[in-house]
Amino acid sequence: MEAVHMISAIMIKGEVRYDEPMAGHTSWRAGGKADRYCIPADIDDLSLLLRSLPDDENLLWMGLGSNTLIRDGGFRGTVIATQGVMSQLERRENNCIYVGAGVAGAKLARFCASENLYGVEFFAGIPGLVGGALAMNAGAFGGETWRHVVSVETIDRQGEIHQRSPEDYCIGYRSVQGPKDEWFVSALLKFDDNKNDSINIKQLLVKRAESQPTGTANCGSVFRNPENDYAARLIEQCGLKGKRIGGAVVSEKHANFIINDQQATASDIEILIEFIQKTVQEQTGIMLQTEVKIVGERQV
Repeated sequence: MEAVHMISAIMIKGEVRYDEPMAGHTSWRAGGKADRYCIPADIDDLSLLLRSLPDDENLLWMGLGSNTLIRDGGFRGTVIATQGVMSQLERRENNCIYVGAGVAGAKLARFCASENLYGVEFFAGIPGLVGGALAMNAGAFGGETWRHVVSVETIDRQGEIHQRSPEDYCIGYRSVQGPKDEWFVSALLKFDDNKNDSINIKQLLVKRAESQPTGTANCGSVFRNPENDYAARLIEQCGLKGKRIGGAVVSEKHANFIINDQQATASDIEILIEFIQKTVQEQTGIMLQTEVKIVGERQV
């Protein structure tokens, strides 16, 4: 019997969908079905949801789906949608902003600009939510999320809220290691009121559009940059711009982007990722590490 049938009906104020196609929830527009797709109404509803699930239930926290590939066989477990759920956005004293994990990075950047706070502009170049940015120390245009973290709030599998400080985490490049089975629900971030440190958001977005394949079905950067080098440079050096497998193709504009331009399956995308890794390693000796999270079951 499949796991989906072994969990009694989930009773929350929000919405629960069963056998939900996930292609519509990821920026790659590919992937299979999730057993359950839950949209909590608020933080109390989220706590109730977590308490109602078995301790060994597979969980996938989903924001804008910009850094996730769900395999064609789908996700055996519960997807928790955070967009619009934890949407607090408030200015606090000492140039701090209290922001919910469900707030989009671009919205945070615009809000801080309206509050005459600077150093946050790079968030406009992150195609995801604050929760995802915290989980992976997302960055763009020289900025990184955890440089600005004063404290965070997390929620555990029992629905309990915890107050955490940066000292509770091991922070690295696109890497955050902390307490097990806790997920970010909000953060207190500190920025600067010195306009000399600012970057014009509109100019930043123009620069992004000029250098990246915006407006296409992609996940953002696929690979982490190796130390003292760039994944895009290595991929281009290996002649892989335009390389296609099925409906998935390496962008001609930016080699660290894979585009779904012909109804690609998740398998097309994953095979292309593996082909890039193998080719770059053979030609340069460098094994590229994925930035994107790959989850779920392969198609049988």
